[in-house]
Amino acid sequence: MMFARALRPIFFVFAALLLTAPAHAVVEFQEITSSKGVDAWLVEDYSVPIITIRFAFEGGATQDPAGKEGLADLITALFDEGAGDLDSETFQIRLDDAGAEMAFGSDLDAVYGSMRMLADQRDEAFGLLKLAIQEPRFDQDPINRMRAQLVTGIVAAAKNPRTAAQKLWAQTIYGDHLYARPAEGTAETLAAITADDLRAFHRAVFARENLHVGIVGAIDAETAKGVLDDLFGALPEKPDLKPVPDVPLALGKDLAVEYPLPQTTIYMAYPGVERSDPQFLAAYLMTQILGGDSMLSRLNEEVREKRGLSYGAGANLLNLKHANALVIGTSTNADRAGETLGVIKDVVAEMAENGPTEQELAAAKKYVIGSYALNELGSSSAIANTMVGLQLRDMGADYITERDAMIEAVTVADVKAAAEELLGTKPTTMLLGPAAPAAPPVVPKE
Repeated sequence: MMFARALRPIFFVFAALLLTAPAHAVVEFQEITSSKGVDAWLVEDYSVPIITIRFAFEGGATQDPAGKEGLADLITALFDEGAGDLDSETFQIRLDDAGAEMAFGSDLDAVYGSMRMLADQRDEAFGLLKLAIQEPRFDQDPINRMRAQLVTGIVAAAKNPRTAAQKLWAQTIYGDHLYARPAEGTAETLAAITADDLRAFHRAVFARENLHVGIVGAIDAETAKGVLDDLFGALPEKPDLKPVPDVPLALGKDLAVEYPLPQTTIYMAYPGVERSDPQFLAAYLMTQILGGDSMLSRLNEEVREKRGLSYGAGANLLNLKHANALVIGTSTNADRAGETLGVIKDVVAEMAENGPTEQELAAAKKYVIGSYALNELGSSSAIANTMVGLQLRDMGADYITERDAMIEAVTVADVKAAAEELLGTKPTTMLLGPAAPAAPPVVPKE
């Protein structure tokens, strides 16, 4: 559901340069606007002669017409399969000659694109990207070929019990909302998609008003503004998106997908919190303490270290455009699934009742502040991705400079309040694995 195709391999020297993309100093975001009104965030960096651009158009798989699910997934596989007067083979040869990587992908809420290139070949690379964005061909042979690849993946995934579990999970959590549909579609829905459907999706989604752009590398602001106009200036101003409502999660359900696996996988969903909510950072720190990336989390301590029930247990905040959740997951030996679930519930209950300690909160702050630069700002691609992500969440460019102070301002009382609110609800729980053994019959006393 993310990138539909792996990034194109390029020359070894280019790959080496990409690995040295900026992981240093303070990243300074510039907010720029082109003469045609296209907004973007820019980070100038001349340490290596590389330019990276990433962009997103709001409107992903939720915009697939009923009966044609998988349309967003299919269209993202076709942007390098011919554009303008270049057929598929010619386009890809030109892309190789330009020494550029181009990729498109989609999720439930957006369609994404990106390109990385050598700065001295930017004109050729951006010219191809412009054709892909503005004049995709959607020729029938590439449609048939890429559709067949997607169907092959769907057929293979259907043999995995996790696929059925994911469908049941989505249908239970989201009900009849668009999020419950399979974003990848089915063999039947993909077969129903025509070139006209692809063109209609492109016209509806690719517009300037729902566009978010991040540019990183060896390019100055004035040149970047010209690139923005060239790439996006000819697109329609407004998209034609069908409205998507917010959806409250269906909680308190107990689900089971029986399958004779050696392990049982446990999923639990609690209420989440909007990314724009003032309580979000408190909830985020609480989630880190409960089961975040650090191996020092409470769930890892109790489930893995003390009892050896799992290789790890994690908790994450899931933030979609129209739904939010706190999700806990782990896998354990099937015969210890009940014990593992009981331990998780006890850890959650303790957090909900008493919150964190001062020491836990201090450690969590240190970790999330220190890891952010490495994970979100450690390369040109990571920076571009971070910039687009912040824009999609309606967060300002000053978030990066203000984030540390906002995190440090969170108190134990704030985190305890977040824990009480999010973890005080009975979650929806799903077990994927062997059926629990039947209880022995009760023998009446003589």
